[in-house]
Parts: sequence; structure tokens; C-alpha cells
Amino acid sequence: MTSKREVHPDFLFYLKYKEQKIIDLYLDLREFLLSINAQSNELLYHTHALTSLYSVSEKMSDAFCMIPIYTNHLNLGFNKGTLLEDPNRILQGTGKLIRHIPIETEADFKNDAVKNLMEKAIAMAIEDSNAKKLNQGLVISKIKR
Repeated sequence: MTSKREVHPDFLFYLKYKEQKIIDLYLDLREFLLSINAQSNELLYHTHALTSLYSVSEKMSDAFCMIPIYTNHLNLGFNKGTLLEDPNRILQGTGKLIRHIPIETEADFKNDAVKNLMEKAIAMAIEDSNAKKLNQGLVISKIKR
């Protein structure tokens, strides 16, 4: 499963400072997400975490998931995780809307439970969006360096 989408140079600028294990996990998780929705838009941020959001439009509000990379770990976050049916109870968190899965190994995301959550999250984002253009495969960097 290899994406034809290159990682944006702004994102790589900060990613290279992470531990190799974190870099490898991020790249594998990104490939997994793009294999499920290859045309999702990727919005890139560097705030308290180096984060890539995956959205059905150019809007952050239409994002269905995100990968925040912290100093020593990363998560797979679901923007409307509290609204997703999670029969395997793999989503964690206490916020009003966002839930996440801690990612330590490929086994944490390369499974049917995560794939099903991802597909539900994408369907929900498409249904909730009022954007005129969906899933264009854009990469939009909001990173300032």
C-alpha cells in the first residue's frame, strides 16, 4: 500500500526531529489512512503538536480524523469520535467530541476495527459537510517556519 502523495516539505521540516520509530509509525499510519480515502484533503499544522488532519473538504471542520505527533508518541484522533459507534471500545478520551487511539505499533491501526471506524467517520464527515467540492486530494500546509 503505497501512496503517490508525497509528504509536504513544511511537515517534513519538523518531522525529521522526531525519533525514527515515531516517524515510521506516522508514515505507515498516513499510508493506511490514504489507502482508505486516497482523495481526502490533508491539512497540516504545527501548534502544540505536529498534526496532519484528513478532511473531506478544505475546511478543518470537515476533518474526519487526525494524526497528532507529540514528543514521544502519536495518536489517531477522530474529530467526532463520541458520535461514532465503537463496538470494540478502542476509542479513548474524555472530551465532548474528539476521541483517539494511542498508536505504538502497526497492530494498533492495521486492523478491521480501525478501518471500520475510519469508514464510518468518513461517511459522517461527507454527510455533515456543506462544502461544494469534496475529496480533492489536496495538501494544505498551515505551517509557518
